[in-house]
Amino acid sequence: MNPRIESLEKMLDGPRDGALLRFSLGNEYLKAGDPAQAAKCFQAAVDRDHHYSAAWKALGKALAEAGAHRDALAAYERGIAVAEARGDIQAAKEMTVFARRIRRALEEA
Repeated sequence: MNPRIESLEKMLDGPRDGALLRFSLGNEYLKAGDPAQAAKCFQAAVDRDHHYSAAWKALGKALAEAGAHRDALAAYERGIAVAEARGDIQAAKEMTVFARRIRRALEEA
């Protein structure tokens, strides 16, 4: 197993467990080519912090890579609302582009 993933997983359920840890672990799973596991981590991150726009964006990406396009679209839509409410305009713009691509792909399917 990836040593970074192992190291991060050892911290789960400990005093440092939180949205950032789950987000970091999700990024490592994405790098390792496991988008389904990454999505679980990103979902745990947004469950811990509903206002974490970067985690919403990453959740959408991981779900899309895992083939869960409707769930990815829902994550992006929630992430856009969160980002706009927080004034995170760049994240909102990026997620809007990704959501538009998924909508088009779903319409063509």
